[in-house]
Amino acid sequence: MKLNNTIKVKATVNGITNYVPSTEKILSIVEKSGFKIPKLCFDERTGPRGSCRMCLVEISINNEKKIVASCTQDVSDGIKISTHNEDLAEYRKNLLELILSETDSPINCPKCNSTGTCDLHFAVEEYRAKWDRFPKLESKGKPKDNNPFISRNYNYCISCYRCTDICNDWEQASAITPAGRGQKTSIHSFFENQLLKSPCTFCGQCINTCPTGALVDKKILNKTTPSKLNRTKTICPYCGVGCGIHLLTEEGEIKGVEPDFDSPSRGSLCVKGQFASWEFVKSEQRLKFPLIKKKGEFIKSSWSEALNLVAKKFSSIKEKNGPDSLVLWSSARVVTEANYLMQKFARVAIGTNNIDNCSRT
Repeated sequence: MKLNNTIKVKATVNGITNYVPSTEKILSIVEKSGFKIPKLCFDERTGPRGSCRMCLVEISINNEKKIVASCTQDVSDGIKISTHNEDLAEYRKNLLELILSETDSPINCPKCNSTGTCDLHFAVEEYRAKWDRFPKLESKGKPKDNNPFISRNYNYCISCYRCTDICNDWEQASAITPAGRGQKTSIHSFFENQLLKSPCTFCGQCINTCPTGALVDKKILNKTTPSKLNRTKTICPYCGVGCGIHLLTEEGEIKGVEPDFDSPSRGSLCVKGQFASWEFVKSEQRLKFPLIKKKGEFIKSSWSEALNLVAKKFSSIKEKNGPDSLVLWSSARVVTEANYLMQKFARVAIGTNNIDNCSRT
């Protein structure tokens, strides 16, 4: 008996036919076929919500046509999918213009002006939607929140609930929740609507999943020029987990961090990885050369002088008190090979098993 996920069905997307797993959603098939459609409420980590309706596509099964949300609809054998016909384009434009009536002007979007065009305004540009086509509705406002990490401007909130889904279901912090009814619905945190008084761990996932400028990294806000911003794929140096990040730099200066969603960590970061993994680079206390204390003061020295002093001290202590009088500490911030050499040095050169690392403390 074959497992269900091994069964292949025939699916045609905009004239391109493929055989795909029967368990996949239409949205996944569309993207694997090389087509992009807006998906303002969808984050693959938390699954489909189907509320924004931007991902609607036209499907035909046995010559019967209908419109479905591609993020929630399963693929079926012989299905034909159209993603960008005139009716769908007009529908998406109208829907975007209704959404825009609930938000402040795209010109002042905090995310667009800090890290680049947000998902909402990218779709607005693609479908040439107008901000002022419909009467402006009452904005949701800005909470008075003095936390140092997350800017909350719900005048750009579109009630997609990606932030609450990622906080409650993925990170399981349960720090934010929808509150209110109808047009007055907004995102609130517990205990006086202050993130510092809530269970928030400041992982930054709400910022990274938000498709608008409602949630932005305060450390980057209004401090960057998106057209000059470069992204460098790397690994967070803070601990041994090895979460993937993109360093944001402008003219050679580090400005901040974004998670790498293609890495094994799938975009997850802790507060240190999201907001502090790069700040030590600018620290005035960062050691740039060896220092040796002489007459109560640290004096700049050469590497050879410093290493000779350390070797002399090690040898003296070992000779006087034995190898187990020494303990060596390694670091999770260095590569595996460096940690291997450190334990080898401890066991072979020093002759002790007293070797540990900062990740266990």
